[in-house]
Amino acid sequence: DGQLQIRRSAGKLSNLEDVLSKDPVQGDFGIGHTRWATHGRPTEENAHPHRDCKNRVVVVHNGIIENYLDLKHELQQQGHRFVTETDTEIVAHLVEREMKDDGLENAVRRALLLMRGLFALVLISADDPEKIVAVRNGPPIVVGLGDREFFVASDIPAILSHTRDVVFLGDEEMAVITATGVTFTDFF
Repeated sequence: DGQLQIRRSAGKLSNLEDVLSKDPVQGDFGIGHTRWATHGRPTEENAHPHRDCKNRVVVVHNGIIENYLDLKHELQQQGHRFVTETDTEIVAHLVEREMKDDGLENAVRRALLLMRGLFALVLISADDPEKIVAVRNGPPIVVGLGDREFFVASDIPAILSHTRDVVFLGDEEMAVITATGVTFTDFF
């Protein structure tokens, strides 16, 4: 219905399984993350995925955004409200600010021009539904090609039970995943 559904939990993965069993998510695609952010305490508030002010963009992230404090201050001066202590949250706010009528992948490209660091990002947006954007600048990203289904992960074991047909993104590469296929490009 043009809305993003978010479920998060602190602690063990079994805690998230409990949350999902009590309040399942609906939809055809989604993103998730099971690690803690580099910045901030291990709380539900700081758990992935992270979102923008309008709850229209969500992101999961491995790595570090080195200039996140400068970007956070700039975004706060522009009226963005932050609810976590993480560097990841600034990505969602940057993409929110950069969203135009030219697709999530182009908003992500514009946001990437401002970020310094080594990171792997996976994003979805309610304003460009049925699309997942993954980018790599350092940490690994692997895209799995299944039978009428696609997967994105940080390593092969996470998707081996679904497919053995994989593509590794190179540094500064982007994958745009839709229900009909995957497009691979450079992100600049």
